[in-house]
Amino acid sequence: MTNNSMYSGAKYMKGASLLLLPLFGLFITSCENDLNKVKEIASNEVGIVVEPTTGVDLIMSDSARVKLHLLAPLMLQYQTKEPYKLMPKGVKVILYDKQTQQESGNIVADTGISRDTKKLIEFHKNVVATNAKGETYKSDELYWDQTTKKVYSHKPVQVTMNGGNVMNGDSFESDDAFLHPTLKSSTGVFHVDEKVTQ
Repeated sequence: MTNNSMYSGAKYMKGASLLLLPLFGLFITSCENDLNKVKEIASNEVGIVVEPTTGVDLIMSDSARVKLHLLAPLMLQYQTKEPYKLMPKGVKVILYDKQTQQESGNIVADTGISRDTKKLIEFHKNVVATNAKGETYKSDELYWDQTTKKVYSHKPVQVTMNGGNVMNGDSFESDDAFLHPTLKSSTGVFHVDEKVTQ
C-alpha cells in the first residue's frame, strides 16, 4: 500500500464538490486574526518554513473507503528534515470501520501532531478517546501508530467501561479501535449488583 492510496480522498464536508488531492489535501477557510498569530509563531522558528492552514476539514481514505475524518481550527505544516503538522488549537479525529463505513469512535485533544514519514499521530493534553461501545479513555497523551495499528500512552490513563466500571493504569496500549486495552499497574473501581434474597 502506498501513501497515495492511504490518503487518496479529501472532501470538504460543508461543500458539494469532491476533489482528489495528494497526501493530506486540505480545504481551508481563512481567518485574518489567526493568520496574523501564525506569522508571529513562524517568525520565532528560525530557518524553518511554516505553512499555516485554518479551518482544516479533511477525510483520509484507503482503497476508496473512509478511514478517518480530521477536524482542526489551525494546522501548521513544518517543512523540516522530517516534516510534521502541528495542530495547536485542538484536534478531533472521527474513526470509521473499514467494512461497515460506520463511525467507530473518535479522539479529541488540545494539541495534535502528525508525523507523516513515521505514519504517527500524537495527541497531547486532555486527550479523550471513545470506542464503538461508548467506552472512554482519558490521558494527557496518546500515540497512534498507523503502521502497527496500535494506540498507546506512557502516561496515566483512566478507562471508563460500560456499566460505569473504571480502570486506571500507569500506561496504556490497545488496537486502534480501542477494543483490546492493556493497562500497566492497573487498579479499578467496579460496581457490583447486590440482590437481596428472602
